[in-house]
Amino acid sequence: MKESCCGPSRHGAGRLAEWENHAPSGIPEGVVRVAGGRTIVGTNTPEIPQDGEGPERTATISDFELEATTVTNERFARFVDATGYVSEAERFGWSAVFSADQDTMAAARRAGSTLPWWHRVNGANWRQPEGPGSSITSRMDHPVVQVSWSDANAFAAWVGGRLPTEVEWEHAARGGFNRKRFPWGNDEPDDTFPYCNIWQGHFPTLNTEADGYGGTAPARSFEANALGFYNMSGNVWEWTHDAFRIRSMSRAARLRNAQALVHSDKVLKGGSFLCHISYCYRYRIAARMAMTPDSAGSNVGFRVAYDLTSADKD
Repeated sequence: MKESCCGPSRHGAGRLAEWENHAPSGIPEGVVRVAGGRTIVGTNTPEIPQDGEGPERTATISDFELEATTVTNERFARFVDATGYVSEAERFGWSAVFSADQDTMAAARRAGSTLPWWHRVNGANWRQPEGPGSSITSRMDHPVVQVSWSDANAFAAWVGGRLPTEVEWEHAARGGFNRKRFPWGNDEPDDTFPYCNIWQGHFPTLNTEADGYGGTAPARSFEANALGFYNMSGNVWEWTHDAFRIRSMSRAARLRNAQALVHSDKVLKGGSFLCHISYCYRYRIAARMAMTPDSAGSNVGFRVAYDLTSADKD
């Protein structure tokens, strides 16, 4: 695995055969219409410049629709039951799982890992996100995780949708054209006002769970933003449609862009339950991450966007 602060990629694992697409037969759920127009993406005050958070730029987007929550385990199970789809993690036979177990991390450090809380776990997939012995039975209303970009696209096609672009995602998270740092405003979450599901305590050894969750939270939890979208900060990283690219002419950016092109890296947004201001300050709207499209992890999910039909526009 190629190591990354927030989620490791399957560096060199190789792409699997694409799923055969069929006519949409699933049902969209909780769709919110978003007015387009002139908007912004990125920031002129980046916290993590090497991620390509800046500079802020303007864009013009069309009206679109976006589901209020990330896709849940229950919905993904319905998709699998209806289509027989087999996720990439299942076909690879393993996926990335977070664990702060001291013995496991010690072994990873001895093996040379600089991010010893990420582990390759055989048998980890969307049905058993932490590997054999884990289950989603009590988490059917939580976001589905251990899904790749390709898995997310397959589900989106089933319901007649697509993944949002990075610009659309930020526009929806901010509630339109404004410069909010977070979906709720500019206040930093803390133990008294958590606002979202992130890590609290000392990463990675102590999570106080002051927000009520040690892992994922239900997809419809915490307060929705101004447009009615839930958990666009924290909980799980969300795949977008876009290829990863840093808008800079620096040597480091050119090297990173070349690497991203080789591995077809895609942009993820929103941060996850593992983010912490001292370690991974990526639960801000402008923050971003890259992973290869066949990658998955115990903190990675998605939500679905839709183009408006001619009838919708009337």
